[in-house]
Amino acid sequence: MKYNQPVKVYFTSMLLALSLNLFSQDSLQYADESHFKNIRQLTFGGDNAEAYFSFDGKWIIYQKTNTKEGIQCDQIFIGKVPTKENEKFVPIQVSNGKGRTTCGAFLKDGKHIVYASTHLGSSDCPPIPDRSKYGNKYIWPLYDSYDIFLSDTKGNIIKNLTNQPGYDAEATISPDGKTMLFTSTRDGDLDLYTMNIKSGAVKRITTTLGYDGGAWFSPDGKKIIWRASRPKTEDEVKEYKELLKENLVAPTRMEVWIANADGSNARQVSQLGQANWAPAYMPDSKTIIFASNHEYKRGFPFNLYLMNEDGSNLRKISRDKGFDAFPMFSLDGKKVIFCSNRNNGGTRDTNIFIADWVD
Repeated sequence: MKYNQPVKVYFTSMLLALSLNLFSQDSLQYADESHFKNIRQLTFGGDNAEAYFSFDGKWIIYQKTNTKEGIQCDQIFIGKVPTKENEKFVPIQVSNGKGRTTCGAFLKDGKHIVYASTHLGSSDCPPIPDRSKYGNKYIWPLYDSYDIFLSDTKGNIIKNLTNQPGYDAEATISPDGKTMLFTSTRDGDLDLYTMNIKSGAVKRITTTLGYDGGAWFSPDGKKIIWRASRPKTEDEVKEYKELLKENLVAPTRMEVWIANADGSNARQVSQLGQANWAPAYMPDSKTIIFASNHEYKRGFPFNLYLMNEDGSNLRKISRDKGFDAFPMFSLDGKKVIFCSNRNNGGTRDTNIFIADWVD
């Protein structure tokens, strides 16, 4: 599921985890991770997040920060998925290196991508908010210079798809390749919108107060799935609106929601509390995979879970002591990709892992 940064609800928790030495035992695969087979690590070092398959499953797109390589804030990379044991994963940077980027996705033709970037606002990395001003709460910046761009896979920007004031990001593409689903603040709240890629026609599909983001279509194209916050009490609503005025959001209480592809019949699926996010449908368009920290009051670890689309039959499928998130299946259901703190030598690195899926 898509996040508006090198997304980490877990960043503060990771610092605590490191201080408690919870990463002392690294592993590529943990006991009880029975759904993963032939797991392979694709990246080594830095923050590598939001890795998603192309429609044919042959490529992935992701965002990366690595100060040791001179990448000061997220840039978009693509890479061909290795098909042989000794074949290397060789990523290619396709964003222009200016500003901050996020949320890449392939178009159906495999020759074009969409992603959000702040580079029209400034060539520099945008500033990170000072959390001390907000009681040290975890907050995300909603950079109003983010716009969504259409590019080819060689890095040539073809079109600026959004040009409204405010935050536009978190774009994904429908299975038929005709519609882009994204999050925007153009109407004063963090809502979901669809855009006809050919005509540019935009439609708002969520209207309830709260953060609606990280949305995906189901593989059959009939439904959408996303993460949402729903401030309810007077204090929660006040805090949400005050942060939003400053282009900020506190994404610590989120649940999984689904709806028809046009936004109708929207309903909450998870009822777990804390942060439940990065949801995606499995290839059957019925089962949901997502990341959650609901088992842990301290806010970490984040692990991957499966559930039915009515919220039943919840089961845990990953076991890292820090962070597992951003799961996505290849359309044929044979491969799963995710990002994790596992096997990072006790560092803060987040890397990309791919595995064969075992039912």
